[in-house]
Amino acid sequence: MQLTRAEEQIMQILWDRKEGLVKDIRNSFSEPKPARNTVSTVLRILEKKGHVGHKVYGNVHLYHPLISKGEYSKSQLFGLMESYFNNSFPAMASFFAREKDLTLQELEELLEDTKKELSKSKRRK
Repeated sequence: MQLTRAEEQIMQILWDRKEGLVKDIRNSFSEPKPARNTVSTVLRILEKKGHVGHKVYGNVHLYHPLISKGEYSKSQLFGLMESYFNNSFPAMASFFAREKDLTLQELEELLEDTKKELSKSKRRK
């Protein structure tokens, strides 16, 4: 489910906006804005990949995401873990803890937050 930089930028806009016309999406970019045709082409590619859908109103297309930001984020993180950390969450977590120079207190808070989240998810099941 890897997206190019341009595809990911457009998906970020659609996740934020929930839906948009080509001109709305284009206007959400900072300067210099991509060409209208570029945005339109990337949206068609995202449709072919199954990430974006559209509704037709006359001669305009209203685009919307078909995958959530959470689904995409999860896919990217698991891919990162598999590709760079031998599918080991502890190795990935240790790497980020070292890179961010986390203190023992910050690690303990992270562990407590994780325990709370796991407890919540078990109660929902």
